[in-house]
Amino acid sequence: MPKIKTKASAKKRFRLTATGKVRGNSAGLNHMLRRRSQKMKRKARGTKLLSAADSRIVRSYMPNG
Repeated sequence: MPKIKTKASAKKRFRLTATGKVRGNSAGLNHMLRRRSQKMKRKARGTKLLSAADSRIVRSYMPNG
């Protein structure tokens, strides 16, 4: 049986917390920023915890942790 590979794109974009939750970056800070409100841009800084449904998908991409 071959080894299960981790998806390289998920490895670069997400990481797991100590409790097993998935942490990732917020979307929407790359272009067309002048039409977004300052509040929206401020809230999109840093990293966020993914929802349960999204984290289930991402964890399937990273079987080895």
